[in-house]
Amino acid sequence: MANFNAPANIAENVISQVGVKKCQLTFGQVLILGILAGAFIAFGAQLATRVMTGIDEFGLKVFMGGAVFSVGLMLVVIAGAELFTGNNLIFMSVLGKEKSFGTMIKYWIIVYIANLLGSLLIVWMMNMTGLVSGAVEKTALGIAVAKVNLPALQIFFRAILCNWLVCLAVWLALASHDVIGKIFGIFFPIMAFVASGFEHSVANMYFIPMGMIIDPLQVTLGGFVHNLIWATLGNIVGGAGFVGLIYWLVFRKCAVTQK
Repeated sequence: MANFNAPANIAENVISQVGVKKCQLTFGQVLILGILAGAFIAFGAQLATRVMTGIDEFGLKVFMGGAVFSVGLMLVVIAGAELFTGNNLIFMSVLGKEKSFGTMIKYWIIVYIANLLGSLLIVWMMNMTGLVSGAVEKTALGIAVAKVNLPALQIFFRAILCNWLVCLAVWLALASHDVIGKIFGIFFPIMAFVASGFEHSVANMYFIPMGMIIDPLQVTLGGFVHNLIWATLGNIVGGAGFVGLIYWLVFRKCAVTQK
């Protein structure tokens, strides 16, 4: 027996098991697990903000930010939670006719709103701790200001590239039979997307509201909505399209054969 799952096996698992089981969760389960996922990603986001503070060398700064941010998806995948971006892979179950398009959209909406609630919970709690102050506050504001001032097309393409890597991180985690393998499978793609400067809609649910608290004149609600719309659309294309659709096209015959 191989010590990892081959790509064709992962595809079959996502199509006929993972996506189907997720869509069978109750509203309450999805809501709670979605809130947890938003909080877990926010943990990674706030940690990245702190770690990058005070590092002047650009390459080291973005690498360290990406390295520690990866803890967020590790918590989602290993501890168990429902993250909108990773769950774009459910599109494979729709393509495989295991779930309807409408069911997937309803699930995505619940998870997305729950992720926002979880992220805002950590924004509020971090603000209450007083830890986002001084140099850390300056870093947090700089991240948020940069994000709300990006042109729509740049956000969109950065978001495509982001969720291409995020869903590949989930894919690699599914390839492993053990926790250590899942951690390594998650670490490198997530580090890569953060260090590259790509846009993750759920991470931005922490980064931008934190900036709104620090300076609501520079980081506005309108800027938040602008970023979130284009980041979300790009994330869907990157995850559902460049990972879900592509791997379904490649391995759909294998998935049908293995049923």
